[in-house]
Amino acid sequence: MKKILFATSEAVPFIKTGGLADVAGSLPKCFDKEEFDIRVVLPKYACMKQEWKDKMEYVSHFYMDLGFKNCYVGILQMMYDGVQFYFIDNEYYFSGPKPYDKAPWDLEKFAFFSKAVLSILPVIGFRPDIIHCHDWQTGLVPVYLHDTFQQNEFFVGIKTVMTIHNLKFQGVYDVPTVKAITGLPDYYFAPDKLEAYKDANYLKGGMVYADAITTVSATYAQEIRTPFYGERLDGLLNARSNSLRGIVNGIDYDVFNPETDTLIQKNYNATTFRKEKVKNKVALQKELGLNQDPKAMMIGIVSRLTDQKGFDLIAYIMDELCQDAIQLVVLGTGEERYENMFRHFEWKYQGKVTAQIYYDEALSHRIYAASDAFLMPSLFEPCGLSQLMSLRYGTLPIVRETGGLKDTVEPYNEYEGTGTGFSFVNYNAHEMLATVRYAESVYYDKKREWNKLVDRAMAKDFSWKNSARQYEEMYNWLIG
Repeated sequence: MKKILFATSEAVPFIKTGGLADVAGSLPKCFDKEEFDIRVVLPKYACMKQEWKDKMEYVSHFYMDLGFKNCYVGILQMMYDGVQFYFIDNEYYFSGPKPYDKAPWDLEKFAFFSKAVLSILPVIGFRPDIIHCHDWQTGLVPVYLHDTFQQNEFFVGIKTVMTIHNLKFQGVYDVPTVKAITGLPDYYFAPDKLEAYKDANYLKGGMVYADAITTVSATYAQEIRTPFYGERLDGLLNARSNSLRGIVNGIDYDVFNPETDTLIQKNYNATTFRKEKVKNKVALQKELGLNQDPKAMMIGIVSRLTDQKGFDLIAYIMDELCQDAIQLVVLGTGEERYENMFRHFEWKYQGKVTAQIYYDEALSHRIYAASDAFLMPSLFEPCGLSQLMSLRYGTLPIVRETGGLKDTVEPYNEYEGTGTGFSFVNYNAHEMLATVRYAESVYYDKKREWNKLVDRAMAKDFSWKNSARQYEEMYNWLIG
């Protein structure tokens, strides 16, 4: 039995701020239980819902040195969905109203967490073959493991994996502060270890000392080795390219299932979508005050409204797009200028454009089910989950070929009759508009071809089971 410990700063259903929580919470239950014993450790935040805290049971506690401090480490546990979760308790570090605050506090908090992850292992009697670390918050786990823990036989031979969910966030602060916080010797603060551009960098430390590095799609794994996407770590990623691989994220196929989804108006599947899917569109048109026309092509957008997601492109051609025979449904919050832009176009093109500037999980499901196409023109996208959800609901993605979008959406080829969506290459507003208009022409003039595209989109499998097989293969390769 191979033992794996996931170390993460968040995991569904306990605490979530982004996609990392979905990976850490949903992936572990998809492994082959006969071959792998996968457990998860995360902080016990005060801001977790009381219902979860009530279900945790106390295991033990002890004291641990961190820099100049002596810290309390409490351990709690619970089984959830067949997976063993451990929670590290320390009210000094984990008491705030939200999981993340700002530097240098967060750096101290996650230095404590990283060291505690290793320190609890002999206490809970679990010696993992691999510790799988997620993002910069656990970047010091491989570093501490390499340091004083090697003097204890229990830890010798434990391997580590570092997964990068978004390279933009690295855990960076000045060297003297980080040295004092972590208690690590001077030896580690050199350019070939934790130091990067005169600062200390947690993620870099994890990448230097981990036995393998992964990121959340194969294309992103290539892209981050270039200066444009590499966030100043492309040199190190090239140096470690033999240990770097991309494994695409999945989505929970039980939660996102048009056949059983209770949040949508009318359930449908790959055989009934031709008749039933459109009923979701009509219901949404009614709900959001759009012109009620089952034949109008509806384009959905569910997103953070930021530059990263390509909204500067959309802003540039919005007036032109609104001349077309389409309806646009937008859900999300973000930069004020984009929020206001969509409000303006809702006012200017009443009945064609609707802007829901807030976030609502149930409404997002209704948009995935109702729309014909889904627009996602990202500047960069490590993996992206919205395009996976739209494929699942037979809503064809229109995406830019970057990161996970390139890996998961196959562009329509009218000569070969292949593809599951539409894509464009350059970060250019009119190239995007041309692609949207190409999709419109297929939708209006070649309905049979469009329906075949939907058939292929709904047949794709981007469930977590698919990702779990690839992680299993990597674990086997590491353990040897």
